[in-house]
Amino acid sequence: MTSPLRAVWLATSWLTIVPVPQPKSAPTRRDGGAALAATPVVGIGLGAALAAVAYGLSHTDLPNLLIGLLLVAIAAALTRGMHLDGLADTADGLGCFGPPERAQQVMREGSVGPFGAATLVLVIAIQATGFAALTENQHWLQLGYAVVVGRAAAVLTARASLKPFSDNGFGALVIGTQCISAALWATIAIAAGAMIDLDQPWRGPVVAAVVFVIVWFFGAHCARRFNGLSGDTLGATIEIATAATVIGLLF
Repeated sequence: MTSPLRAVWLATSWLTIVPVPQPKSAPTRRDGGAALAATPVVGIGLGAALAAVAYGLSHTDLPNLLIGLLLVAIAAALTRGMHLDGLADTADGLGCFGPPERAQQVMREGSVGPFGAATLVLVIAIQATGFAALTENQHWLQLGYAVVVGRAAAVLTARASLKPFSDNGFGALVIGTQCISAALWATIAIAAGAMIDLDQPWRGPVVAAVVFVIVWFFGAHCARRFNGLSGDTLGATIEIATAATVIGLLF
């Protein structure tokens, strides 16, 4: 059994640029499942960092939209841009013609096609303007909450009923490993949503629940289209869920 400390350590090592020591032995699928289950913990740290940066930048003369763009850029830098890369690859795979094998090949090519580019621009624009609005309204908890919900959504997408489409790579280590953790993090995120806006305590839980429903069907659709999932689809899930949460909180 992978200890919680090792799980958080692995998740931090894999999903951020934080310079933690690399594991001496090759991670197993059990390690991968434990690390993915700890992903929302990493999201809490990342969300807190972005909220703190937003708070600090709000005391400057920078326009709010520029602050929002900077927050997206900082999030991408802290996560090596891997989630945005996964978003672009997933969009290109979903947009191409042909059987699942062709879609998988498009995702592996690495270059960004028209569907990927358009999706990147749209999601980045949504997140940046959303973060800008949350900063303008001084909703620091909501800003961090959106980041955490995105990571909880990745756990839900790696649920036990889905499978990886390849025996290699990050997806093979984590897809299909989440059972209790998926339900647990979804429940925690929905419950925690009541604390981010005490004037409207229903808003956070409703937004999180709707986002998780969207993510559930998105994961199922990707699994049918690609005959399984990959690490790229998890990255896409994180970015889409974060953007959707921001929209919901501002609706």
